[in-house]
Amino acid sequence: MSLNWEPLHRDRFAPFGDVIEVGGGTPIPINDGTTVRHSDLAAIDVTEGGGRPVVSIFESRPFGFPLAIRELERHPLSSQAFVPLDRQRFFVIVAPAGDTVDAADIRVFFTNGAQGVNFRRGVWHHPAIVVTPMRFLVIDRGTAEPNCDLFPLPATGEPLVLAAPR
Repeated sequence: MSLNWEPLHRDRFAPFGDVIEVGGGTPIPINDGTTVRHSDLAAIDVTEGGGRPVVSIFESRPFGFPLAIRELERHPLSSQAFVPLDRQRFFVIVAPAGDTVDAADIRVFFTNGAQGVNFRRGVWHHPAIVVTPMRFLVIDRGTAEPNCDLFPLPATGEPLVLAAPR
């Protein structure tokens, strides 16, 4: 079964988390007017059970297309934010939070290259799907206890396939 994608937009992505982009928050001039702060762009949620925020850089390589979607992951104790450091488009695959994933509920978004995302706690998502190698600033939860569940796909039926972007 072929997955269709749509452009990433904050209203359509809202059930899964936040779109991190200029214009998403309140612009506030700071530093004698030399800088505009776009404030409070994502609801970062990492402190459940004594967690702490961790800032990392991920270097991602393309999986290759067509891509069979074999599993999704979720972080039950925290949100997870991905902010692109390279102005490249990437795919975001999500499904609603819950104990299982229904293939009919999977949504696929394609960023404009300047957008990041913050997945809400428990939202199912695929690891970053990049078209060309790129880097992300990632903000998530640091702790010794496990914070990643995997759900194999498809549970039944045809594999889910993401075609190369046009």
